[in-house]
Amino acid sequence: MKPENIEKIHESFAQQAAEFEKPGRIFSKKEYLDYIVASVNPDKEDVMLEAAAGTCAVSRAFTPYVKTVVSMDGTPVMLETGRKQADKEGHRNIIFTKGFVEDIPFLDGFFDIVISRLAFHHFTDPNAAFHEMARVVKPGGRLVLVDPSHVRNLSEEEMVDLFKGENLSIEVHSSKTIPQDLEGWMDVTHTPENVRKVIRTAMETELSGGKKTGFAPYRKENGIGFDHKWILITGRK
Repeated sequence: MKPENIEKIHESFAQQAAEFEKPGRIFSKKEYLDYIVASVNPDKEDVMLEAAAGTCAVSRAFTPYVKTVVSMDGTPVMLETGRKQADKEGHRNIIFTKGFVEDIPFLDGFFDIVISRLAFHHFTDPNAAFHEMARVVKPGGRLVLVDPSHVRNLSEEEMVDLFKGENLSIEVHSSKTIPQDLEGWMDVTHTPENVRKVIRTAMETELSGGKKTGFAPYRKENGIGFDHKWILITGRK
């Protein structure tokens, strides 16, 4: 089952793919990838699925520590960008496959670890996506979710409820504050200049004591910043 917003996803991420791999971007920054790997603490015999893998940065970070990684994404341009980077870095235990998290093309209980990072905020039906991820985890395996919020504002409590709904026992529940630069973020997302002006105005209005945006912006030496709060939850099946 394709997600309802797949065409918009393809259009958006085809433009953004190259940006994801630029040095210093949060998607491929070693500090944040190491945080996830350390939190999961994988085993050398684990077979892992990265669902909605994007340019497969998480997959590449895990390759030294697991047997095999399957990187799955619905946007071919993102996967191809990740494959080229994996070739450059010499990773040989990644399998790249096109697929949607709402309909994962693997049998029940296939993977030791299933992980999704910074993707759930794009899903129109996060419950369906989470159920599919839980389906393909082996009994005794682990499901890992790392996400802020976006299309569907899942609170931290609602994220926990996803695990409870699939009878997964939570083993790790942590958070990390990720500082962002407003202009840099809009560069990554290829935000048109007319939209940038609207966003800048909204941020400046809040900084001047006006209407809140929900981003809690603050002034930086080189402009405006805001923080992402990443929630990382690991549940065992």
